[in-house]
Amino acid sequence: MEKGETIKRRRGWKTRWKRDYQIYLFLAPTLLYFLIYCYIPMGGIQIAFREFTPKLGIWKSPWVGLGQFARFFQSYQFKIIISNTLKISLMNLLLGFPMPVFLALLLNQLKYTKLKKVLQTATYAPHFISIPAVVGMLVIMLSPGGGMLYNLIDWFSGGKAGIPMGSAPGFSLIFVISEIWQHAGWDAIIYIATLTSVSPDLYEAAEIDGAGKIQKILYIDIPAILPTAVILLIMNSGRIMSVGFEKVLLMQNAMNIEASEIISTYVYKIGLIGMEFSYSAAIGLFNSLINFFLIVVVNQIAKKGANIKLF
Repeated sequence: MEKGETIKRRRGWKTRWKRDYQIYLFLAPTLLYFLIYCYIPMGGIQIAFREFTPKLGIWKSPWVGLGQFARFFQSYQFKIIISNTLKISLMNLLLGFPMPVFLALLLNQLKYTKLKKVLQTATYAPHFISIPAVVGMLVIMLSPGGGMLYNLIDWFSGGKAGIPMGSAPGFSLIFVISEIWQHAGWDAIIYIATLTSVSPDLYEAAEIDGAGKIQKILYIDIPAILPTAVILLIMNSGRIMSVGFEKVLLMQNAMNIEASEIISTYVYKIGLIGMEFSYSAAIGLFNSLINFFLIVVVNQIAKKGANIKLF
């Protein structure tokens, strides 16, 4: 009986291959990409459990088990790095995640098509500005030497603006606000696309019942985008420990290093600059495991609370 089922499966696979071989050929490059660049390199994870030296190679380097992880946990920098990473990530999530939703709801209520297109283009255009260019703009505009934003902050604070880019307490706020400005419009596109699929009959029925714009947003728009928002929230929760490396590194200086040193920048400095490959690999693996744990937990919460899940 089992042999018969196996033969049927093989024949079914051969039939599908002959029928759809073009589709499998189109899929092959993608599968090869992930196999070569994502799955095969996973064998290098064992570096985190060894005292790796290039001379000995991966397989001959001495095995130290969890020694590299223990070294990181006992380091005086552990609490500082974790707290900085969580602070920036959670601020970015709590302040940045609702903004695309708010922007999409606002644009959806505009009746003037031309104005809507202009605003939408203006809001997602900053997404295409390179990160070095954005950091350069921040440095110029927040410069005490006459930067536009610096003068505005200095005026509101009564001449107590200080040096914004050199302020440890203000680093997280500057980073998050610039992230919102750069990405809110682009992230809102998916919500706008979801709202365009809402049937006009719902809005017409709401108007007949005397519903205003606020009621339409509460009872039509928000329920329509809620599943999309929850899925994106789950995905973003899996990146809480992975704050944008390049932007943070470019914004760092000697005056704000106390608040700007995060996991990704620390791994870069000790791994590529300090040549401590095993130690940096262990920290990177720890970071990935935390992200995986968070995405699983948030997914389960969303599944039980809103019956929406990613997997």
